[in-house]
Amino acid sequence: MSRRSEVDEARRPLLGFRSEDPDSGGDAPSEKSPDSTDDRSDDQPKLSYEEAVEEAGFGLFHGLLLLVCGWANASDAVEILCVSFLLPTARCDLQLSSADMGLLTASIFLGMMLGGYMWGYLADQRGRQRVLVISLAVNGTFGAVASLAPSFWLFLLLRFLSGVGVGGSIPVIFSYFSEFQPKLRRGAMISALATFWMAGNILAAGAAWLVIPRTFLHVELGWLDFQSWRVFVVLCSIPSLTSAFIFSLAMPESPRFLIEVGMEEEALTVFQLMYKLNHRGSCKPFPASGLLVNRKDDEDEVEPLRMRGCCEHLTCFFKQGLAPIRQLFVRSLLSRSIALLIINYCISFGYYGLWMWFPELFKRAEDGGSPCANMSQPQSQENESCYPVKTAVYMEGFVTAASNLPGNIFTILLMDVVGGKILLAGSLLLSSVSVFLIYVVKTKSQSLLMSCVFSGVSVISWNALDVVSTELYPTQLRSSALGFFTGVGRVAAIMGNVVFGQLVDSNCAVPILVVSALLLAGGLAALKLPPTKQTDLT
Repeated sequence: MSRRSEVDEARRPLLGFRSEDPDSGGDAPSEKSPDSTDDRSDDQPKLSYEEAVEEAGFGLFHGLLLLVCGWANASDAVEILCVSFLLPTARCDLQLSSADMGLLTASIFLGMMLGGYMWGYLADQRGRQRVLVISLAVNGTFGAVASLAPSFWLFLLLRFLSGVGVGGSIPVIFSYFSEFQPKLRRGAMISALATFWMAGNILAAGAAWLVIPRTFLHVELGWLDFQSWRVFVVLCSIPSLTSAFIFSLAMPESPRFLIEVGMEEEALTVFQLMYKLNHRGSCKPFPASGLLVNRKDDEDEVEPLRMRGCCEHLTCFFKQGLAPIRQLFVRSLLSRSIALLIINYCISFGYYGLWMWFPELFKRAEDGGSPCANMSQPQSQENESCYPVKTAVYMEGFVTAASNLPGNIFTILLMDVVGGKILLAGSLLLSSVSVFLIYVVKTKSQSLLMSCVFSGVSVISWNALDVVSTELYPTQLRSSALGFFTGVGRVAAIMGNVVFGQLVDSNCAVPILVVSALLLAGGLAALKLPPTKQTDLT
């Protein structure tokens, strides 16, 4: 058997995509003999991947793709942020201290740290679509089961397992989505996909506002007092589960990945589907008889298979799994990888360390004054009843989430004009200033205003980082790179939440000023990245 045939046989059963001939409606063979007939005329050219993406056009397919991938991105936001909204009430039922709340918010990021690289590596080896289905299902299943946890430690464990699923879907969804986009629209479309994070944030805040204060949702299950916040946890798992269902039934594999593993016929079928949906009413077929592939040498192509043969031993397994990380820090990729490592650490520590604690900070400012001024005083919350729930906390969370909208619109309009590098550096520097101002404000209304400014500016940083990270690495490393840097960000998010949990009752200045300094460092590191505006995906 040839080496290319070995690649095909190793990859094919693991892809969640079945090749079909759109004209015949039946199953199409994955390999065609030289003598087989074809509906395509012999004078049609063979196209490269970038040419095929352009010929497929831009229209209905990309709109549907944006909705499906956007819903997956929103589901991740809901699952991550739901913990921050349930803290003001769940702390009583689970008897949480501030340090416990810090561990709880950090638990999902620990799962994301472990799951991010693992799922990203599998997506580069086995395909994007199937990995998305599994990771989204893991996220939603364990998220829903967490609502039944009677104790803090079991709830913590289930939130960790949910985070393992979230860690996979976030990096892979951007790799998958980007590989369908024409280069002149890629920046705007990835920015539009990132906008769905705001939608998930608003959805989580709105659901918390509507559900958690409704104490009549309380149900006695004998062994468990099922309060309204537990109903909220169940609702937060629905987006992930529905997204996994949609991907399993309706979404094709990435054509870029299919080409990379030698499945040109399947990739061509995906382009035909894209062309058909984008050119509704046209009788013309997709103008290509095949795809041109720039083959690497055989040694590069079959290296993963040869390594797989030795992976009966644990050391070989880890050697294979860590190989993509080594490739991120060699030769031409070294400087950009170091810069992205710094940026991901700084923005994740700052954003998640501060954002996950906003509802609790707003609650502490409920009686007036700034959150920092009140936190320097001893807190009596452990003796305070969580019921009736004060709805102002969730209203303020909803307003802060909605303040992402201007930043999202800004990036969609300007990403392909200005470029991700400039937007990333500038927004990180402005975020640093806005966090510093959160520390110096004196009233609750000023705190809310500066929190909204931070939210609106920091979302530009995240959108630009999503675009730049996707475009800086080749196909065989893209998901692994995004998974690795996502994992680095989760380490930072864990540290940010633990730091806030330990210091929130004693010294507000330290975590706030550390966040401001780190965002400043991230903005300076972004200036070292190469420009990626409207570049071809490799």
